[in-house]
Amino acid sequence: MTKNELRKKYKLLRKGLTENQIEALSLAISNQLLKLPIWEYSFYHIFLSIEELKEVNTDFILNILAGKDKNILISKSHMETGTMTHYLLTDNTVIRKGRYNIPEPVDGIEIKEDQMDVVFIPLLAFDKQGNRVGYGKGFYDKFLANCKPETIKIGLSFFEAEDEITDVFDGDIGLDYCVTPQRIFKF
Repeated sequence: MTKNELRKKYKLLRKGLTENQIEALSLAISNQLLKLPIWEYSFYHIFLSIEELKEVNTDFILNILAGKDKNILISKSHMETGTMTHYLLTDNTVIRKGRYNIPEPVDGIEIKEDQMDVVFIPLLAFDKQGNRVGYGKGFYDKFLANCKPETIKIGLSFFEAEDEITDVFDGDIGLDYCVTPQRIFKF
């Protein structure tokens, strides 16, 4: 299927999820993450969930990271340039919903992409080769292109892998892992 076909399919599937299902599936994803060999690093970038789009609830992962005393990084999106600025999440970080209901830090201690060890990535769909489909704006491709090559890229998905995304292009940056409630995909 193409990216546009997959966007339509998975937006519809997510729309059908109840709040209780989202919580249970998100908890299962966070428990799967504990099985990955990623916990010796320092800097972890995570997205803050857009509730209105029924994204994976990352609160459980935030709790794991805080419990392991990791440096947690969150982003502020710049719609006009398709880029993001990344900030260290601290007790003093003020978070507000920006455009498109994206929870974002107001400001803080800026951290550059090349310092990130692990990045958790929101997505709508992914395939068995580690390609992913997001909302189509290219924010994460631009962001990941500036990370160091060894940065671990982990997609989080309520749903299992598609066989193939047919319209992948050179600028698309693939995943190292994708974690679903049922299993871990390694690419």
